[in-house]
Amino acid sequence: MKNKLLWLLFAFVTSSQTALSLEIPQLKPLQEQSQAAHLTAEVLTRYHYKPVKLDHTSSSKIFDNYLKSLDGQHIFFLQADIDQFSEARTKLDDAILKEDLAIPFAIFNLYQQRIVERTTYARSLLKKGFNFEKAESYQYTREKSAWAQSQDEINDLWRKRVKNDWLRLKLAGKDDKSIVGTLDKRYENTLSSIAKIKNDDVFQTFMNAYTMTVDPHTNYFGIRASEDFDISMKLSLVGIGAVLQDKDEYTTIRELVTGGPAALSGKLKVGDRIVGVGQSENKPTTDVMGWRLDDTVALIRGAENSAVVLDILPVEAGPDGQHKSITLTRKKISLEQQAAKKSIIEVKDGNINRQIGVITLPVFYQDFGARQKGDKNYKSATRDVSRLLDELKKAKVDSVLVDLRDNGGGSLDEAIELTGLFIDKGPVVQERDVKGNIKVDSDTNAGAAWKGPLGILINRGSASASEIFAAAIQDYGRGVIIGEQSFGKGTVQSVVDLDQLVKNDQPKFGEIKMTIAQFFRINGGTTQLRGVMPDISLPSASDTESFGESSFDNALPWSQIKAADFTPAGDLKALVPMLTASHDARINKDKDYQYLMEDIAEFNVQRKSNLISLNEIERRKEREVRDARLASRGKSSDTDKKSISSPSTATQSAAIQDDGLQSNERNIDSDLAMEKVRKNNKDILLSESAHILSDELNLLKTNPKLAASVLPNIKIH
Repeated sequence: MKNKLLWLLFAFVTSSQTALSLEIPQLKPLQEQSQAAHLTAEVLTRYHYKPVKLDHTSSSKIFDNYLKSLDGQHIFFLQADIDQFSEARTKLDDAILKEDLAIPFAIFNLYQQRIVERTTYARSLLKKGFNFEKAESYQYTREKSAWAQSQDEINDLWRKRVKNDWLRLKLAGKDDKSIVGTLDKRYENTLSSIAKIKNDDVFQTFMNAYTMTVDPHTNYFGIRASEDFDISMKLSLVGIGAVLQDKDEYTTIRELVTGGPAALSGKLKVGDRIVGVGQSENKPTTDVMGWRLDDTVALIRGAENSAVVLDILPVEAGPDGQHKSITLTRKKISLEQQAAKKSIIEVKDGNINRQIGVITLPVFYQDFGARQKGDKNYKSATRDVSRLLDELKKAKVDSVLVDLRDNGGGSLDEAIELTGLFIDKGPVVQERDVKGNIKVDSDTNAGAAWKGPLGILINRGSASASEIFAAAIQDYGRGVIIGEQSFGKGTVQSVVDLDQLVKNDQPKFGEIKMTIAQFFRINGGTTQLRGVMPDISLPSASDTESFGESSFDNALPWSQIKAADFTPAGDLKALVPMLTASHDARINKDKDYQYLMEDIAEFNVQRKSNLISLNEIERRKEREVRDARLASRGKSSDTDKKSISSPSTATQSAAIQDDGLQSNERNIDSDLAMEKVRKNNKDILLSESAHILSDELNLLKTNPKLAASVLPNIKIH
C-alpha cells in the first residue's frame, strides 16, 4: 500500500515536471533525520507533560498539521492532490517509528512542484495584462476555504491574485512596463527560492507538524534552528556586526551594527553586496552569489577573534563593477535591538509635569551558558532592567511603566527575578509537573529595586514569561495592568538535546523544546487559555480566533490549584474604577485615540469581509477616502506628535501609503526610511498608559487615606 502511494505521488511529480520542462531536485530524507524523528517520538511519548501515543489517530493530526504548514491558504494543492494523499493520513506514525520518511518527503516534493506550476502560470499572465473595469473581488485569506476542485478554478484564483498585485502597483503610480518588470522579477525570485530548499527544511517542517500535535508549544529544532534559538536567548553571536538581507540573488548589507567589526572598519556601507566569503587571506573565497541567506550567514559567523574575508561588490557599482576584498576579525556582537530599553514620557496634568519612566522589554533573555560558567557579566533581562531602573531613579521619574507588548516570553528564571525587582521576598509562580508535584518558585532577594507606582502594559502578543510577571504583579496588587487580554500560554518548556541523550560527539539529531510542566499564578489560577486580564482595557485589533492559546484545538484546559502563601503589597480594587473613569473621560476628547478606534473598527470590518475589490475605480475611491481622512486628521489634530515608541497598530500602518512592493524590492534606503517613519509614529496606547499612571499619581497624592489603603508600602515622590 505504501509503495502504491509513493508511486502515485512520484507519478504526479514527474508528469508535472514533464509538462513544465523544469528540473526540480527531488528531496530525500537523510538517515540521521529518520533516526532523529524516532528518537523524538521516544522522548515525547515518555517524558512530555501530556504524553500522546503515536498511533493512527495522531498520524491523522500530523497529516492535517503538515498540509496546513505547507499550504495553509489552500492556493497550491488541488482537491485531487489531497485525495491522492488520503492513504498517507494514517501512515505518518509508521513513517516515524519505522524510520522511513519517504512519504512526507514525497508530499513535499509534490508541493514544491505545485508552487512552480502556480508561479509559472502567474508569470504567463503578465503578458496579457488585465481589465480593471470588471466588477470582481479577490479573497485574500483562504485558510477556511475549500481546496480548488479543478485546474480552471485554481487558475482563476491565481489570476485574481496576480491582478491584485498589478493593481496595487498601478495605484501606487507605476506604469505597465515597470509593473511587469517588478512582478516578473518577484515570481522569478520565488522560483529561485524553491530551487534552494534543502532536505533540512522539509524535515524541520514535518517534525514541527508532529511535535505541535502533542501541544502547541512543543517544537523540534534542527542544528541551525538550535543555534538561532540559542542566539535569541543570549542576545549575542560571534560575527561581523551586519544585518543582511537577500536582494536579487545578492546577500546585501541592510544595516551596520554600531561598534561591530563591520562598522568600525569604515570599509563597508549599507547596500554593499557580499559575493564571496573566505576564512583567511591565504585561502580562496567561496562564491555565495545566489546562495540562501542563512547559508551565507553561516559562513560569515565563526570563532571569536578569527578572520573572515569578504568579497564585496560596492553599492555604487554595477553587476560588472570592480570588487574589493575586506578582511575583518569576528567579535562577539550584542543584539541590542532586542535588549531592554528606557525612555521617559512627560505628562502634563494642569500645571504639573509628571515624568513616567518606560522600560520596553521585547523578550526575557538570559545567556544560560555564560551564567553556568560563572561569568559575572552574563547577559540578563533582569540585570539590564535593574540598571535602567537605577538610571530612571536618578532622573527622578514619578512612576514606571513596563511595556511587555509582543513579548512572547523566554527564560522562566528571568520572569521570577524580574518580579523580584518590584516586590519584597515572596512566591512568584507555581509549577505542576507531569507527576502532579507542585513547586513554588520564589524571589529570595530582600527589598525591591523600584518601590514607586508601577504599571504593566500588555497585549495579545504578551505570552509565557510575560504573563508570569504580569500575573504576579497583579496578584500582589503591586501595579496596574493595562492593555488587552494576554496570549494565554500557561505551560513551561525545557530544551532536550537529542545528541546529549544518545551521547553523540558531534551535533547530528537536533533538539526538542518540550512542555514539562504547567505554571499557575500564586492565587492558584492559571494563565492557560484565559491569559492575564488587564485592570484597564485598551482597544485591540487582534483576532482572538486565530491568535492566542485559545486558537489552538489541542491547548491544555484552564485549571486551578491551591493558592500559594503570600502577602499582597497592595489592593488596587478601590483605585481601578477611578482610573477607568478618568481614562474614559480623557479618551472621549482625545482625537488621536478616537482615530485609532476608527482605524481598528475599519480593519475589523475588512478582516471579516475578507474581500478586496479588483475594480480600479472602486479601489481609487477607497484610496481617496482614506487619504482625505488622514489629511483631515493631520490638520485637526492638536495632540503632541512626539515619537515615543514603535508599536504595531492600524493607525501606524495607515501612515505610509501602500506602494505595492515587498521589502526586498525597494531601494534599501527607501525601505529603511519607511521603517523609520513607522517607528516614529506616535504610540497612542503607550501615551494613554502614561496618562493613566499620571492619574494614579494624582489620586495617591491628593488622597493620603486612599494611598494608605491601596498601596501602603509605595513611595510617592
